[in-house]
Amino acid sequence: MYKKKIYKTRFLMPALIIYFIFFLVPVIAGIGYSFTNWNSMRPEIKFVGLRNYIEIFNPKNSYLLAIKNTFVFTVTSAIGKIGFGLLLALFFNRKFPSQQLLRGIYFMPFAISSLIIGIVFSSVLAPDGVLNAILSSVGLESITRGWLTNKSSALPSVISVEIWKSIGLNMVIFLAGLQMIDREYYEAASLDGAGKWALFRHITAPFLLPSITINLILNTIHGLKVFDIVMSLTNGGPGNTTQVINTFVFKTYGMGAYGLSNALSTFICIVTMIIALCTLKIIAPKEA
Repeated sequence: MYKKKIYKTRFLMPALIIYFIFFLVPVIAGIGYSFTNWNSMRPEIKFVGLRNYIEIFNPKNSYLLAIKNTFVFTVTSAIGKIGFGLLLALFFNRKFPSQQLLRGIYFMPFAISSLIIGIVFSSVLAPDGVLNAILSSVGLESITRGWLTNKSSALPSVISVEIWKSIGLNMVIFLAGLQMIDREYYEAASLDGAGKWALFRHITAPFLLPSITINLILNTIHGLKVFDIVMSLTNGGPGNTTQVINTFVFKTYGMGAYGLSNALSTFICIVTMIIALCTLKIIAPKEA
């Protein structure tokens, strides 16, 4: 049976070789360098064990703040994207005029570069930007501020922009899950007197578990490796208020501390893998 396959295994070799050379080798090399003192100030590279990883958790540095911000960003944005994405999917899972057009409009921000979105929202959220102008016009001058330059509002503002950008993807994944549910389940439950909440709780939610799992994993991975939206909006400021791990990786590498930046990259990679695997372990059995 397998001898009659149209595509031979050897056809995969070019792709596997490219993947090995340009992905696996750099990843393995980066993990190795994370245990060294490699930097631009020293010509020799020496093994230093776990010193770089200990440095990450040194309270005197700002890395712990970046780790905290990364997890706050990941959890908060994931909840917002899944919640709003589900509401939009439920709204668009019915026939009405301009349905397809509105779906495309809500999905469009996800297809736009984060750099462009950062440039646009830097103007919108500026002290003299559109948001403050709207608030002032409706008598809410008291809450106007520089949303990206105020320490109390900078991180929530970045998270809000990220949620706005990515709810379209979550909506599409939920829509795919909703359209796979047989309408007969709803009709049978309705005949038995089930209300809207009962229909959602006992039919919609269980059937959407695979979609929830996919969205949760994608949002978690994206949140933990967030970089571009933070750099384009705040560059980690004001101060270190919106610094995340990958912005510190970028800046640490730029300062020539290559070993330490590789340790930060390895740390977030391991954390991402653990969280993704735990999510699958917890949720996947419930889908069966």
